[in-house]
Amino acid sequence: MRGVKFCFDCWPGGPVTPPPCLRCGATTDYWTSGICARCHINGETGVDSCPDCHAWGTTRTHKWLCVGCTGYRRSNRDVGSCPSCNRRRHLGKWGVCRLCHKQGTLLTEALGTFDPTAASRLGHQLFLADLFTNRGQRPPARPPSSQAAERPDARAPLNQLVLFHAQRDLAAHGRTGLHERADPVLAAELDEHARATATALGWSKNQLTDTCFGIRIVLGIRDDDGPVKASNVELLRDIDLPVWTVLKVLAAAGLLEEDRLAALDSWVAQQLRNLPEPMTIELHTWFQVMKNGSPTPPRRRRRSDTTINLHLRWALPILREWATMGHTSLREISKEDVLLALPPSGNPRSTAGQGLKSIFRVLKERRVLFTDPTRRIKTGEHQSREPLPVDIDLLRTALNSDVPAQAAVTALIAFHGLHVRQLQRLHLTHIHDGRLHIDGRTVVLAKPVRERLARYLDERARRWPNTTNPHLFITRHTASRPDPASKRWIWLTLGPGLSAAAVREDRILDEAHATSGDVRRIADLFGLSIQAGTRYTTTVDHPDLTKADD
Repeated sequence: MRGVKFCFDCWPGGPVTPPPCLRCGATTDYWTSGICARCHINGETGVDSCPDCHAWGTTRTHKWLCVGCTGYRRSNRDVGSCPSCNRRRHLGKWGVCRLCHKQGTLLTEALGTFDPTAASRLGHQLFLADLFTNRGQRPPARPPSSQAAERPDARAPLNQLVLFHAQRDLAAHGRTGLHERADPVLAAELDEHARATATALGWSKNQLTDTCFGIRIVLGIRDDDGPVKASNVELLRDIDLPVWTVLKVLAAAGLLEEDRLAALDSWVAQQLRNLPEPMTIELHTWFQVMKNGSPTPPRRRRRSDTTINLHLRWALPILREWATMGHTSLREISKEDVLLALPPSGNPRSTAGQGLKSIFRVLKERRVLFTDPTRRIKTGEHQSREPLPVDIDLLRTALNSDVPAQAAVTALIAFHGLHVRQLQRLHLTHIHDGRLHIDGRTVVLAKPVRERLARYLDERARRWPNTTNPHLFITRHTASRPDPASKRWIWLTLGPGLSAAAVREDRILDEAHATSGDVRRIADLFGLSIQAGTRYTTTVDHPDLTKADD
């Protein structure tokens, strides 16, 4: 109060209970002059809920009412008990308060008519204050009631938002009941997509049946009417239903949402799990730049997954050592720390140095670090391994194998030095007239290669007569899809003791000795660069190889 030198908490002999507010009668939050902070012109009012519609965000400007309720009171002077919510409020021409009127407006399309009482039966949807006004904008034209009734989503059921996501266990339910929850109209449309895809890719009858059944299950376990999440489709593995066929159909229909974590992302997260949080955040910044590139200066092209994997794998031992020593951030690392951590020489020094340079260079460019401690530190070049001949007995066994696929794969690598990725990309149309057309080169196939390819093609036609896969080498997994064979399948097909890289090196090494080190011929024959071809021609005059030739 005016003229009083003490507040009620510091009152002599107190504290004293403050008197009620002269305007609203509140007995708490006393401010000054007999008025509380909520009513005083200079008080800290904040925001509150509208007393009529409970919308959050109202202020004292309109006596704590939102703009909508202010106009509703001005237009409707009658006060009474609302038949929907039993509150005493201003009633409009429909005989309900503004909150129930707004609830009926929101559910008009779902119910097919404006019925505030029916719309408020299960509760009210609250909202933020003053978000329904379109200042300077014309409201969108609403379709007539007849058109709204004809819309397929006009009578769609309301969907409750998910409070939290729980891990589903389809194995606990088996295959019973879940498919019955699917929308029959949408399921029928997806069945048509499945039949068209099955015809194009040559699926079997059982494969088509399991695909349609799996589609109905994933439609039945959806939380809303949005696209189907790929992680939910992965759950079909628990009940022995195909996953990739369901993904194929949903993607073709535009109803697939890819939410699965990539293998590289999960691997990086696992490797960085035990590092300090600041260092983990910095390494994630490096990973995102390496994975996605940077379109803004300093620009940077995205790197392959193999490059990212190698750089992080080379640098991880040193990063973990720094974390053990107490370093929590890469900003703490100095040039002396890098020099002490690097191996003394050889490939370990060059690989670890390349991994650290990649990380620090990117972070310096993104202004995460002030300086690059690896700058001007020489780590040396990777020492190349001398190409060696392969075990001729193992190679001869693979070439004369009774398995047509093994003989064909081995012959293409041993006679013409193809890469694994080239074998994966080979199509049936790349081989004709006894020649192989690949990567802009035309290779005349050797007679042993043509014989083994002919035997493999006969076996391919016998096992998969209806396949539409255009690739030369297919498996039982890729026969019903347009995907190439995996690298792992080629490695296993070669047999134990042999690798595609070793067989290819043996072929190029043999050509280098047959041509007395003609690097140009090797480069043209196998699609190598001059520098890569020099790695093989330098072995021609090697003392050990010269003795072996003599």
